[in-house]
Amino acid sequence: MQTFLLVISILLIVIVLLQSNRAESGAQIISGGNSDLFSNRKERGSELVISRLTLFLGMTFFIISFIMEFI
Repeated sequence: MQTFLLVISILLIVIVLLQSNRAESGAQIISGGNSDLFSNRKERGSELVISRLTLFLGMTFFIISFIMEFI
């Protein structure tokens, strides 16, 4: 179970690093850049797949961690 959790955590790190450059706009909040970060953009194609995979891996990581705590 611990090795499965380790594999999920490594995959989660890789998938988060592959996400689009919206994370680069995070620094603009502090520096007072334009508000492009909060614009209404729909994810399409590979961006949508990566976003859903990140959500799935994050939820799986949380659930397995929660189960391991009580077993």
